[in-house]
Amino acid sequence: MSLPSNVHVSKHPCLMAKLSRLRSKGTESREVKSLINDIALILGCEALGSALTPVDGPKGETPIGYEYTTTTVRPEALSIVPILRSGLGMVEAIQTLLPEPVPVHHLGLYREPSTLEPVEYYNNLPQHASEPGKNVSSLAIIVDPVIATGGTCQAAIQTLKEWGVKKIVVLSVIAAADGVRRAAEEWSEAVEIWVAGVDAELTSNGMLKPGVGDVGDRLFLTIGK
Repeated sequence: MSLPSNVHVSKHPCLMAKLSRLRSKGTESREVKSLINDIALILGCEALGSALTPVDGPKGETPIGYEYTTTTVRPEALSIVPILRSGLGMVEAIQTLLPEPVPVHHLGLYREPSTLEPVEYYNNLPQHASEPGKNVSSLAIIVDPVIATGGTCQAAIQTLKEWGVKKIVVLSVIAAADGVRRAAEEWSEAVEIWVAGVDAELTSNGMLKPGVGDVGDRLFLTIGK
């Protein structure tokens, strides 16, 4: 499957096995939540290992009295941007990976049923900065378990670009091939997309085939609403 150079599909065997388990309709909500967290953790390790750089920090002291040089990461100005609702299931894993807690800025986007195009209904980015760019993250980490048509991810990237971020990392559990290509073309020089798996097709109503179903519904027990 031919994908853009800024799309990275994990080959981690544990990740592949967990994704297989997530696909099953017999996997109940509590395990769905655990699997999404585990997949985000593994995928985040791979993505942030490339996106972040270790740098020397201040001197520290070990429990037995020896001095050592601490390590921190660059860039320092980081944020996590979950796409509501299902992106919430990936936030804790990424916060666990980072050496310090970072801000979480929520974006609410849904697909209009007839056109499948994204509609923004909530934006929690700090738009009230007293100085332009003062509260803008250098690196924003978008978390959204499914990239289907790619329109939602594309819209989120555009919103963050307009906000002023310098680089974006997108973490997704699974993507449709055409959808991830579409998202990867939006600001390709500053965006890296990391996914656990890619499906070749979409259904007529924009669901991945075979896919994992509606992750938000599975996480929050709202299937059949």
